Amino acid sequence: MNPILVVGSVALDTVKTSAGFIEDGLGGSATYFSLAARYFAPILLVGVVGEDFPREHKALLRDRGIDCSGLETAAGETFRWSGKYGKDANVAKTLATHLNVFKDFRPKLDEAHRSAPVVFLANIDPELQSEVLSQMKEPALVACDTMNFWIDSKPAALKELLSKVDIFFCNEEEAEKLAKRPNPLQAAEVIASWGPSVVVVKKGEHGALMKIGSRIYIFPPYPMAEIKDPTGAGDTFAGGFLGYLASCGVYDDVGHLKRAMAYGTTMASFNVEDFSTRNIEDLDRDRIDERFHDFLDRMSVPRAEDLLKSRRPVAA
Repeated sequence: MNPILVVGSVALDTVKTSAGFIEDGLGGSATYFSLAARYFAPILLVGVVGEDFPREHKALLRDRGIDCSGLETAAGETFRWSGKYGKDANVAKTLATHLNVFKDFRPKLDEAHRSAPVVFLANIDPELQSEVLSQMKEPALVACDTMNFWIDSKPAALKELLSKVDIFFCNEEEAEKLAKRPNPLQAAEVIASWGPSVVVVKKGEHGALMKIGSRIYIFPPYPMAEIKDPTGAGDTFAGGFLGYLASCGVYDDVGHLKRAMAYGTTMASFNVEDFSTRNIEDLDRDRIDERFHDFLDRMSVPRAEDLLKSRRPVAA
């Protein structure tokens, strides 16, 4: 089982949705990723928090088996984000962003971090993401994420970073803005030409697509009757995706990449069922795999010849 290094934000989020409100909940891209991926592989987390970061949040991460030796505590306050969601769960309205200690974050990697075979560069400055890569010892798999702020402010640095990564995660809006194309299929084509062998475009409640070589694979969302809080769903998706790949140690097989997409979708579906990280803190592989297989069953279409071999009546 291959360990995963994740470098990104650990934050306190204040979120309001139609289902309720949470103040200073545990958040951050590295946090959501780590809590999702740890069900599949060992996690090495590198980030920074302030002196105000609650002890119980640190204890929660450590108690779930996440290696927090790279989680620095700096003088000052923890990165905070506040936002709200309306009827469209895909769109968050940012009310406030306070970088605080995250503004001066410079990742420092120890020997174990540098030797990790799988790396996830979560949503931070692309120049910092490249700096992290320069410290690594030839990882077998490198993946990264980004956001509109970096696409607008540092497009050249981001494009340079993409020439060094294997898998790129982004949402639909980010893909179209980065590639300057009107739809995600065209955008994925352009982004893939810059370097990544796999481009994953997340479409929220409309599912996701994955480009590998000349092929585009389409995945639906897991059907959810209610979405309480979509914050962190994209990072949770990446955690399920890369966690699965790290667990099997196969990074370039289409079949495994498809299963990784399904595990990403499964983990994101758990995440949105409650506020903050509550619903992904205490899962187990049996619950995860049960939903994973239910998801596969829901989206499978049998071939005609297979229908002749077995018939399953519709449930009453």
